[in-house]
Amino acid sequence: MTLDLASVLIFTALVVNVSGVLFILETLLRRDEGAGRIWSIAFLSAMLTTLAYTIWAQSDGVWWAVAVGNAAFVAGTGCMWLGCRRFNGRSMRWPSVLVAAAVVAAWVAVAVEGDAGGDWAGALWMFVPLVVFAGAGAVECLRGEMRRSRTAWVLGAVLGFQSLYYVSRTTAFVTSGPDSALFEAAFGTISTSFLTVTLTIVAVVVTSVLRAGRAPMRGYIRSAAQPAGEEGILDEDAFTRTLDGLCRRAAGRGEPLAVTAVRLDDLDQISTAFGSDVAGAVAQAWRAGVRRHSPTNAVVGEDGPTGLVVALAVVSAPEARRQAAAIYRGLFDDLGKVGGGVIPVVGVGVSLSDAAGYEPAELTRLAREAASRAAATVETSVLVDEGE
Repeated sequence: MTLDLASVLIFTALVVNVSGVLFILETLLRRDEGAGRIWSIAFLSAMLTTLAYTIWAQSDGVWWAVAVGNAAFVAGTGCMWLGCRRFNGRSMRWPSVLVAAAVVAAWVAVAVEGDAGGDWAGALWMFVPLVVFAGAGAVECLRGEMRRSRTAWVLGAVLGFQSLYYVSRTTAFVTSGPDSALFEAAFGTISTSFLTVTLTIVAVVVTSVLRAGRAPMRGYIRSAAQPAGEEGILDEDAFTRTLDGLCRRAAGRGEPLAVTAVRLDDLDQISTAFGSDVAGAVAQAWRAGVRRHSPTNAVVGEDGPTGLVVALAVVSAPEARRQAAAIYRGLFDDLGKVGGGVIPVVGVGVSLSDAAGYEPAELTRLAREAASRAAATVETSVLVDEGE
C-alpha cells in the first residue's frame, strides 16, 4: 500500500486535533489548574503543528508554514516537560525561559533561510530541543510526586522514546542527509507521522489519568473551604509572594526560617470508600486544623490540591520540629472527631534555611518531599530535611 504525504498529514492532523480538543475541553470542565493547563498548551501546540505541516504539504515554497510547525513542535514538547515540572511542584521560571528561547530559535532558523531553505530548513534547531525537552520530561516523570504513580512512568516511557527517536533521526539527518534512502525509510515525514499519532494517543490517556487523580481531590477541598482569605490560608501565588518577602527579610537579618509542609495523601481513597461527604468533612477539618494549630504569626498557604505549607521565622531547628509536631498532634486529634473515625494518612515535613538557604522554591520543595517521605514512613510522621 502506498501512502502519499498529504493524506498521512491530514490523518495525523485529525487524530492530534481530536485528541487535543478532548483534553482541552476536559481541562475547562474540570477547571483544572497547574500541570493540566500547561499540558493543554502542549496539545494546543501539537494541533498547530499538524495544521502548519498540512498547509506546507499542500503548498509549494511556503516557508512560514515550516517555521510555524517547527516552533509549535518545540513548544509542545517543551510544555509537556514544563507540565511535569509543575506536577512535581518544581521551579518553573528558568525552564520556561529556556523553552521560550528554543521556540523563538526554531522559528528564526527557518525565517533566516526563507524560500531558499527548502523543506528541511532549520531542522536541527527543532531536532535538538526535542531531544533535550523530551529527555528532561522523561526524567521528571521518574522523580518527585510523579515517581509515585505508575501511570506517570508510562508518560516517561513515551517521552523517553521520543527523545531516543530524535537522537536517531538527528544522527541520520547529519550523517546521511534528508534525501538518503535510510532517512526516508526510517525517519521520513510519513514514518514520523505514524509515530506522532501513537505517542499522542498514549500521552492524552496518561495525562488525563494523572490529572483526574488530582481534580476530584480539588473538588472536595474547594467545597469544604470557606471563601478566600476568611480562613487565613493564602492561595499558591499569594503564598509564594509572601514567602519571597519573608526570605529576603530573614536573609538580611540572618534569622532562621522554616517551611513546614502538611500533606494529605489518601483523600480520594476515602471518598471512594466512604463517600464524598466524608471526604469533604476530612478536607475541611484538615485545612482548619493546620491553620488553628500553626503559630499565630505563621503564614499558611496552599500547595497543590493535597498540601498546605506553613512559613515561620524560628529560633532553632529543634523549635521548628516542635512547632511541626504540635501541628501534627493537633491535626490528628481534629481528624479523629470527623468522618466517623476515618483517619487519613498525613505527612509533615520541615525544611530549614540553615540547610537549604533562603530560596523560596527550594525551601518549599524540600519541605514537600520530606512530608511525602513522612507520609510513607511508619516510624514517624514528622521529618526535618537536614540537607546534604
